[in-house]
Amino acid sequence: MRRIISMVLVMTLFSTISFAQEEEKAWEPREPKEFKTSHQGTFGGRLLTYDAIVGETFIKDSEGEVIGSMWSTSYLKTGIPNDEPRPVMFIFNGGPGSASVWLHMGFFGPKVVKVDSDADEDDGAAPYELVDNSDFLIDLVDLVFVDPIGTGFSQLEGKGEGEDFWGLKADANSIAQFMRTWVTKHNRWQAPKFIAGESFGTTRAALITEILQGGGQTMALNGLVLISQALDYAGSTSTKDNLTSLFTYLPSQAVTAWYHGKAGQGKTIEEFAQEAREFAYGEYLESLFLAQKQTLEQKDAIAEKLAYFTGLDKDYILLSDNQILMGRFKKELLRDERKVIGTLDGRFLNEETEAVAENPVLGDPSSYMTSAAYTATFNDYLMNELEVEMDRPYFTSSQSMSGWDWKPSSGGYWEPSYVSTARNLSEAMRRNTQLQVMVANGYYDLITPFFDSEFTFSRHEFPQDRIHMTYYEAGHMMYNRQEDFDALAEDIREFITGILN
Repeated sequence: MRRIISMVLVMTLFSTISFAQEEEKAWEPREPKEFKTSHQGTFGGRLLTYDAIVGETFIKDSEGEVIGSMWSTSYLKTGIPNDEPRPVMFIFNGGPGSASVWLHMGFFGPKVVKVDSDADEDDGAAPYELVDNSDFLIDLVDLVFVDPIGTGFSQLEGKGEGEDFWGLKADANSIAQFMRTWVTKHNRWQAPKFIAGESFGTTRAALITEILQGGGQTMALNGLVLISQALDYAGSTSTKDNLTSLFTYLPSQAVTAWYHGKAGQGKTIEEFAQEAREFAYGEYLESLFLAQKQTLEQKDAIAEKLAYFTGLDKDYILLSDNQILMGRFKKELLRDERKVIGTLDGRFLNEETEAVAENPVLGDPSSYMTSAAYTATFNDYLMNELEVEMDRPYFTSSQSMSGWDWKPSSGGYWEPSYVSTARNLSEAMRRNTQLQVMVANGYYDLITPFFDSEFTFSRHEFPQDRIHMTYYEAGHMMYNRQEDFDALAEDIREFITGILN
């Protein structure tokens, strides 16, 4: 019996070793996949031709082993002399865990999806409206939309594991490697280079900018376009006792209440926003830090002003100890109508199933009232216009990421704290004195508030003369509103042209 047991154990061990060896050899060298099509259109007032290339780039570890397949969509203007340093812009969304579909189909691509500009209607079901984008930037720069590992078609390969990509530093390193590889393949080391990122994509962009300045292959960028910036999470994380967020979110609550007719009536949005800024920097900030050292009269006076700015009931504000968390604000502002407002865009609203709940029940209406249109039109565009044939789905949001490592990029002792890559970008701008940064802010963005953007860039020793702030009367994805789409396109063109000239 013992002999039989021993033989079984040996066979099991041998099988385990063989299986492990087979796993290590599972990935065989191959050529990266690529789908190339040719197109033309009128952009920047000119009839132009360009190639679209949907393809994969292999990401490797320090030993040169393939660990990931990162997919991208590149738009390259044709008819360009080989020796011309054609400018290029790398574009990605955030999450973490989001593919580049939102910026691709919402603003930067040659075709864009149209959802309700006034934020009144749900996107419903197919078919959806897809239109030519006359503001496509191909007349100024080539564009490369990047899908991080775990999103889109991008996935782990060979010996790759989640920890190789799914963390603040690992994510930035992988995309920095992709950018260097792409620039080398397409002979663009002498070309002006830009990054455009949205939300966590701006967190990533700041860190990548610093990483590209080292690693034995120094690559300096010419400009960053940060859409709905998220460089310092203390100002965009609405939680109890996070005094920074109570301060930074207040002006966004005020202008959102203004939009829904609950506060600031008779004033322009700019006037009311400025009034809220001054109250936040003055009396409210003092009140937050005094806390229980205030008298009841002082607390009552602050509650009165908070009611004026937020449109909420004064008694509710006092019960909240003069600290209005964003989740509660979204539910409370229109509770008497049984409606909740959006997170990504406070203009959106929808009727909820549980009117008494403290926080939104169905999720974010500004997300679920637009996401189906983006997903459907992009899949249709990939298959029918870019002629992509794949044996797996394109994930607009990751289905596989877990255990994201938020630890900061620098080594040494670390304790849990709010994520911040603001200092990384500030130092990168000091090393590269030509780097310009455009920051696009949506007034009704209730996840990365515009006042937090101002607060972030007023600190960390940013060179103020190279920071360009712009504002739009919509939310996180301000390009969903047509007027802001047009204004953002004009602002970005002016920003890029100013750098290239």
